[in-house]
Amino acid sequence: MSKVTQFKQWISAHPDLFLDLVRIYVGTGLFVKAVHLMNHREHLLNVIEQAGPLMIAPVALAHYVLAAHLAGGVFLALGLITRVAALVNIPVLVGAVFYVYMPQVMAIEPRQHLEFSALVLFLLVLLAVFGGGRVSVDHALERRLAAATGGATPAASRS
Repeated sequence: MSKVTQFKQWISAHPDLFLDLVRIYVGTGLFVKAVHLMNHREHLLNVIEQAGPLMIAPVALAHYVLAAHLAGGVFLALGLITRVAALVNIPVLVGAVFYVYMPQVMAIEPRQHLEFSALVLFLLVLLAVFGGGRVSVDHALERRLAAATGGATPAASRS
């Protein structure tokens, strides 16, 4: 049996692990983006100003973006309160896709940002729906709670 066939069989047997890898990757990426934006705050403010006149002060919005990416990225990478961390970051990516990059869709460079931001938005929606996965703090806490309560967890009682 070839290595490719073995790999395909392993993937079929462990589909949830790929969601864990995506979660860790997206969380790490959001954290790194937050660190980059903290070091280049003028870039973040320029991007926010490109969105046009906003009701919220650009500095307040910049602080929300930084906090959401920084804390949300760490929580996503660890798989801790995964759904909440994804939901907190979704408005940031909706704003980036529809208010910042979509109006500039005909230019080449901003379009690349649009495509990448839309991909991250899609992945965040998936993580908000499916949760942390098997390799996450959420899953470990759920198992510990199930063991402590004799198998009755909030997730089990919803089924």
